[in-house]
Amino acid sequence: MAVPTLSPEAATTLARGSVIPAHPLALTADGRLDERRQRALTRYYVDAGAGGIAVGVHTTQFEIRDPEHALFEPVLALAAEEMDARAGAAFVRIAGVAGGTAQAVAEATLARDLGYDAVLVSPRVDGADDRALLDRASAVGEVLPVVGFYLQTAIGGPVLDREFWREFASIPAVVAVKAAPFDRYRTLELVRGVAASGRADEIALYTGNDDAIVADLLSEFHVDSPSGRRTLRFVGGLLGQWAVGTRAAVALLERVRRAMEGDADAYRELGLLASDMVDVNQAVFDPKHDFHGVIAGVHEMLRQQGLLEGVWCLDPAEGLSPGQADEIERVRKAYPELNDDAFIAENLEAWLR
Repeated sequence: MAVPTLSPEAATTLARGSVIPAHPLALTADGRLDERRQRALTRYYVDAGAGGIAVGVHTTQFEIRDPEHALFEPVLALAAEEMDARAGAAFVRIAGVAGGTAQAVAEATLARDLGYDAVLVSPRVDGADDRALLDRASAVGEVLPVVGFYLQTAIGGPVLDREFWREFASIPAVVAVKAAPFDRYRTLELVRGVAASGRADEIALYTGNDDAIVADLLSEFHVDSPSGRRTLRFVGGLLGQWAVGTRAAVALLERVRRAMEGDADAYRELGLLASDMVDVNQAVFDPKHDFHGVIAGVHEMLRQQGLLEGVWCLDPAEGLSPGQADEIERVRKAYPELNDDAFIAENLEAWLR
């Protein structure tokens, strides 16, 4: 069977590096899908200059797959419709897939039928060991190109070592890997594993470490590969944090490119922004309470900006932690260069129309 490939346009976007926000879920107060605001979010991300969107991932809430909600297909379909209407072939459409092999393959098949380019495979699978995760990725890779995902342990991700990532990156359908262990040592292990596979030139590295975005994008990893010592870098980000301040994130990534090309002023500016970005992230992601409010925090930022009506989640146990809304308001006002208040205010009426 032929290995699925990206279109040339999407492959170029992914390899060059891009801002890819993880798409949230817009709900009404009674827990139903708010289609108008769901569409508005997709429109925001496209118009903000993102190079792609990831739908059906952790930020979209894994519970969309539960039978009592049955929102996986409707949410993917809505996003696909808006992306088709507003974005061209170079826009990377990524669908998250979860569950065991049968479920993940079925979800990938649906994503392919809806026009998605690739799938992000969740590593959070009950009872699955490394071999089961690798076999599942191989099976999914017969349907669509695969983006790997190292999910932090605080929200259910397993610890995956260098050998796992070497084997994962050796799967021919793998086109990118998102590193989100929120741990510098484990991030390095992932990069080393990709290098050891011999396929580093075919696999784009994306940061998902929302607490170290600027640090990741400026880092150079000097690692061994079958062809000798080489340098690898993260080329972009696939991030829940970039579900807010997306236009600002596009400007930040462009500044990173200038810095890596030798622009000393851009490098200094990024050094100043790095800790500000961490401050924004701690408010949104709620590490103070072990990330309890991570999804609701993204919602609250978007609610304050008018894109969402509330912070409702499918899981009634999900919600904001005490004081989190005030923290989000503080960082939103303190760092205007890292949020999109003015851009959203200018376009909100049209996106909601």
